[in-house]
Amino acid sequence: VTPRTGDIQTKEKFGDMQLHIEWTAPTEIKGEGQGRGNSGIFLMSHYEVQVLDSYESRTYSNGQAASIYKQTPPLVNAMKKPGEWNTYDIYFTAPRFNADGMVVAPARVTVVHNGILVQNNTEIKGPTEYIGIPNYKAHDDALPIKLQDHGDLVRFRNIWVRKL
Repeated sequence: VTPRTGDIQTKEKFGDMQLHIEWTAPTEIKGEGQGRGNSGIFLMSHYEVQVLDSYESRTYSNGQAASIYKQTPPLVNAMKKPGEWNTYDIYFTAPRFNADGMVVAPARVTVVHNGILVQNNTEIKGPTEYIGIPNYKAHDDALPIKLQDHGDLVRFRNIWVRKL
């Protein structure tokens, strides 16, 4: 993702899915906390799995790599050194809504970061909010995946997705 060029999103739309993605933050460390290799993977354009250089870097727990951003920290920090490639294997179940638009089953996600389980069938409390409490609003059963442009140079490769 080239800084300040906007998010990248898929043309195809996905609901329940398995997503494999590899990513790396810059080798040269600039900044600290949220200023180091910051990006995100937005499942269904709403639910963020954080991408961040969290290697030997302090930040708030639910903002580090592999967190469900601003909701649930990872079980462990599985980051590799800056410049090394990290992998996420993400298993996502989309939320379910009734005819009135009320959530009847929240989204859930399992994340394996560099071969280590860091989110285990974690309930997602609603769309990612930078400030405020997440609240579900009914949306389509399938939406694009987005890779966030947060102003930092983050590289992605070997991306594949499978509908479940």
